[in-house]
Amino acid sequence: MCAVAIGSETDGSIVSPSSNNALVGIKPTLGLLSRSGIVPIAHSQDTAGPMARTVADAVAVLGAMVGSDPNDITVGAGLRARPRQIPADYSTFLDANGLRGARIGVVRNRLFGYSAAADQIADAAIADMKKQGAVIVDPANIPTLGKFDDSEFDVLLYEFKADLNTYLARLGPAAPVHSLKEIIAFNESHTDQELPYFGQEIMTMAEKKGPLTSAKYLQELAKDRRMSRTLGIDAVMMKHKLDALVAPTGGPAWLIDLVNGDGGTAAAPGPSTVAAVAGYPHITVPAGYFRGLPIGVSFFGRAWSEPTLIKLAYAYEQATKHRRPPTFAATADLEKP
Repeated sequence: MCAVAIGSETDGSIVSPSSNNALVGIKPTLGLLSRSGIVPIAHSQDTAGPMARTVADAVAVLGAMVGSDPNDITVGAGLRARPRQIPADYSTFLDANGLRGARIGVVRNRLFGYSAAADQIADAAIADMKKQGAVIVDPANIPTLGKFDDSEFDVLLYEFKADLNTYLARLGPAAPVHSLKEIIAFNESHTDQELPYFGQEIMTMAEKKGPLTSAKYLQELAKDRRMSRTLGIDAVMMKHKLDALVAPTGGPAWLIDLVNGDGGTAAAPGPSTVAAVAGYPHITVPAGYFRGLPIGVSFFGRAWSEPTLIKLAYAYEQATKHRRPPTFAATADLEKP
């Protein structure tokens, strides 16, 4: 039986919960599948993708989701042209020997060093890839990481306002709200019910932004694409003649409280950002456990490279088979290392 959830990611919302729950998550190239009907955050990064127990399950559903959407005006989003022949069946790339001879670069700068457990598991995963015949280039650092975090967030604010207003307008006059401004006003008039623990600062920041024709927005969007693509993933892969890049997806699942919100490893940089900003594909696969908490390893690379990433991820999965069924434990197992 194929059990799959469909996630929607702007930056990490497919790969992060997949890693935290010992799942395979596939965040596809922007424009590989339709985004119509998804409540938007930012059209330059938003995409749906499968979350499943195995690479084979995720790939089966990915194939069913793929298709060009003429109503999606941002398809491509400045990416290398969509291939004429998009695979009709991604399962043909499920090759248990797929790591043999593959050149894989390890992105150590900024993606290692935030969780000792994740680093140890990722290093073990890299060693396993080498045992399966992969050529490991270590390090294969991306020099632009950390240099576009602020502009990414600012672009998302501009696009959130514009995209949400467009989405709400399509719901018609019967919808209870028709704009971001109306949502903010509703929350302010129902603070006891809507804002008992946290505010709506991000929404108010977005509402203050100008249109998508604003010079600042266009400059920051161009910067993000240059830093994540041309000077980022594309540059390091071309320099080292790589098939894919790898890094820990993130640390073990973190605690959330009403004072600090997301804390701990939630704030640590991960490969989701550079892949999301670039609009490039990203696959996470279970790689091990720390105190019973799952940790994944990420495979990511150039636009439209899903076939290659699937081959590598599947070969790694089949060689290691780290995933275990969930135990629904009440807490982490502190007796385990």
